[in-house]
Amino acid sequence: MADLTQDPGFWMERAAGASAGAALSLVYMLPRGMREAAARFATGLIAGVIFGGPAGVWLAQRLGVTAALSPSEVMLTGAASVSVTAWWGLGLIERLARRWGREKG
Repeated sequence: MADLTQDPGFWMERAAGASAGAALSLVYMLPRGMREAAARFATGLIAGVIFGGPAGVWLAQRLGVTAALSPSEVMLTGAASVSVTAWWGLGLIERLARRWGREKG
């Protein structure tokens, strides 16, 4: 079973990385309204907090920089990358559904 540590820094690193990823995504793909922005930000934040650690480790190993990064840097990088990916994925799905979901006639 996973050890969900009670260290507040552990959770702050994940939340900071996920928030940074979601904020960075605003630059590249603007939401169409407040509702879409809130949904995509929440999705990015939740996904970054949950999957940030494993994604950071995977990225560091794939890039060969594991020895050069601290655990905090790995966590921040992973959370931000997952958040950006979730933001883009949800935005893409929403726009495709909007385009293909229209009734013809």
